[in-house]
Amino acid sequence: MSRYILKRILYLFMLLLLLSFLIFVVYNLIPVDKAADMAMQEIAANKNLNYAERYLYWQRRYGLDGNLIVRYFRWLGLASFYDGSYNGLLQGNLGTSVAYGKPVAEIIKEPLLNTVFLNLFATLLAFVITIPLGVFCATKRGSKRDTAVQIGTIVGYSMPAFIIAILFIWLFSIKLGWFPVSGMASVGKDYTGFRAFLDRLYHFALPLIVMTFCSLGGMTRYVRASMIDALHMDCIRTARAKGLRERLVVRTHAWRNALIPIVSIVVGWLIGIFSGSIMIENIFGINGIGKVYFDALTANDNEIALAMQMFYIFLALIGNLLTDIAYGLIDPRIRVNR
Repeated sequence: MSRYILKRILYLFMLLLLLSFLIFVVYNLIPVDKAADMAMQEIAANKNLNYAERYLYWQRRYGLDGNLIVRYFRWLGLASFYDGSYNGLLQGNLGTSVAYGKPVAEIIKEPLLNTVFLNLFATLLAFVITIPLGVFCATKRGSKRDTAVQIGTIVGYSMPAFIIAILFIWLFSIKLGWFPVSGMASVGKDYTGFRAFLDRLYHFALPLIVMTFCSLGGMTRYVRASMIDALHMDCIRTARAKGLRERLVVRTHAWRNALIPIVSIVVGWLIGIFSGSIMIENIFGINGIGKVYFDALTANDNEIALAMQMFYIFLALIGNLLTDIAYGLIDPRIRVNR
């Protein structure tokens, strides 16, 4: 298993390198020349400057001189700039935003933490609800409670996230007044320390509820279907024939077999929820990477867009690696030792 994990990690790095090159090429095909923009701004401020000299200066400053391969390795941090320095991804430099005039790492730090916080809590809440609910529906298949849950999950699964968000804002914010409509902090309040953290949680509560509710339908049905298939396996019939209690059969034998297809679904859903939170962040006015990514694409700020795209690619590759490892841990029959 350890050799297989090492091979998968090596494969992950190779694939990450290939995808990063393709993404870099795609964004460099966009007709945006920030060196020319900076040179034009300087010429507009001082007519005595020479455009060709300033353009060459900014090309070297941003590492845009040279062919596409050289620029790509400079972006990675494997090739030197004109002055001989190395300043790329491997050195912790994600580039400089043209729109903000600041390092990309500084711009995306807080939005990235907000998005990760929001999605991880929503994922945890969804797992706590959907897994027991799916198992319960599978063991009580055909009962009135199972039918009621299935109807509810179909309704929740069919409704778009923005419709659910609007309905929840109308109910919990406007009618009941329990939560704020949008924003990340109370207006006119200058909280610090733990009080500021509680205020942030208060504003994140409704988006978390919406994201969790949107996830209940699909996840519950996946867990239920997987558990029903596991309960009809021959090993489950054998366990029941031995006289084992039904609770032990479900928890020990059926649940472990049901986990195998659930793992890939859960990991894929966890990856997809990060991209799905873009809409929720915009509706509730949360400063997350979804908003930053959308603004960067609108403003042709390729440095931020590249960093965000690499984040999603890395997340997807790590998700696939964790899926393969989880398969081996759950089911010894599919562990790979060679």
